[in-house]
Amino acid sequence: MSRTLIWYRNDLRITDHEPLHCAVENNHEVIGVYCFDPRQFKNTLLAHPKTGSIRAQFIIESVNHLKKKLLELGCDLIIHDGKPEDFIPTVASTLNITNVAYHKVCGTEEKYIEWEVEKVLLKTGIKCKAYWGSTLINPADLPFPIKRLPDLFTDFRKKVEREFLIQNVFVAPKQLRGIKHTFIAASVSLDSLNLAAISNSPKSAIQFVGGELEAQGRLNQYIWQTQAIQTYKQTRNGLLGENYSSKLSPWLAIGCLSAKYIYHEIKKYEREQIKNDSTYWLVFELLWRDYFHFISMKYGRAIFELDGLQGKKLAWKEDATLFEAWRIGQTGYPFVDANMRELMLTGFMSNRGRQNVASFLTKNLGINWLWGAQWFESQLIDYDVSNNYGNWNYSAGVGNDGRSFRYFNIRKQALDYDAKGEYVRHWLPELKNIPGFKAHEPFKLNAQELDFYELNLGKDYPLPIVDLEDSVQQIKENQYK
Repeated sequence: MSRTLIWYRNDLRITDHEPLHCAVENNHEVIGVYCFDPRQFKNTLLAHPKTGSIRAQFIIESVNHLKKKLLELGCDLIIHDGKPEDFIPTVASTLNITNVAYHKVCGTEEKYIEWEVEKVLLKTGIKCKAYWGSTLINPADLPFPIKRLPDLFTDFRKKVEREFLIQNVFVAPKQLRGIKHTFIAASVSLDSLNLAAISNSPKSAIQFVGGELEAQGRLNQYIWQTQAIQTYKQTRNGLLGENYSSKLSPWLAIGCLSAKYIYHEIKKYEREQIKNDSTYWLVFELLWRDYFHFISMKYGRAIFELDGLQGKKLAWKEDATLFEAWRIGQTGYPFVDANMRELMLTGFMSNRGRQNVASFLTKNLGINWLWGAQWFESQLIDYDVSNNYGNWNYSAGVGNDGRSFRYFNIRKQALDYDAKGEYVRHWLPELKNIPGFKAHEPFKLNAQELDFYELNLGKDYPLPIVDLEDSVQQIKENQYK
């Protein structure tokens, strides 16, 4: 009898899981394994956890939910707190496994671990089978090889949309033939991972809970219950509230949902309800996500290098004081600070916010963009290696961008997207008394106004650490020569 071990990583689901589907179709006995790899929970070079508490808790919830679902189907998920290349061969040997199946990933560290696992297993005669399931489009279905992937997103999008091929979703199995075992599941918690305890922020518009059921529930709520998808293109740059965007990215990042599953649900909605610019735009965003995955496949380690995909040598600063002000939301610019405080408290930030704070770090402060990317990696609940580093390459001007110097005017962005100051007052309680757009520029208030609004500027809230206009001009002239 053939026995398949499913090695789970960023694919924590039952539905649209090809390795699981193939094992069932071939009548294999099945066991799942998930490893909390200690390398993913070490500190970065800046002494921040590589995986912070908020994302770690979300992963723990998702893994525990997956185990529960598999047990209901007749199969177990062995949870282990160690390196996959050490543990998986042990399980495979003990349980007489004939096949190990898993989904491929794009990250270079993750690929190295794949090779290490395969290297050990192949020596024992155990077959390894890798599948693709992390993007909307399978790389094999692209109209060009990865090495000829266009270096501009628009060129990529136009070509793939002319020959759009999205594979069907693999239906969730109704029953599994499990393998009996005596392995004891590790009891993994934030404490066991040496991470600080967390508490849900009452200011967050949505509480993210890990697991496939929660993911499908959020998708159903956004598309079918509220039908907020109908206005996505108009609301996607929002900052406050639950439904200005889909907020599916945390579940998508660790594979509680597949991009294909979301796509086919959108297509169903278009058939049964309405097809418009907004339904298309959500697919458009999935294509952006695909693009950065394919970029990381094309360029490999280059996305992690300071010079980026373009190999552009820029004179980056490494000023720890300025970086710390940015990191904790104390720059003196409320639009930047509110976004950074939201990130620290919730693990989430809007797309509009991410673009602005990245621009401020690189184009106003001139700080090493890798520092920003590592902080996002630590804090984002929806961290995805390809999208995080691909987007930071883009923001820093060393990646896939046709412009030589792209920056966001923080004052204009605040005026466009938070003209009444509601967002900054929500996340910056020290500015709660300042009305309207004045909340974005407390440094422009006179002594009488500061007294009236009960704000001690420089003590309750910092003065600006740089001048917006002067700093961007200096960075452009001195660093982006």
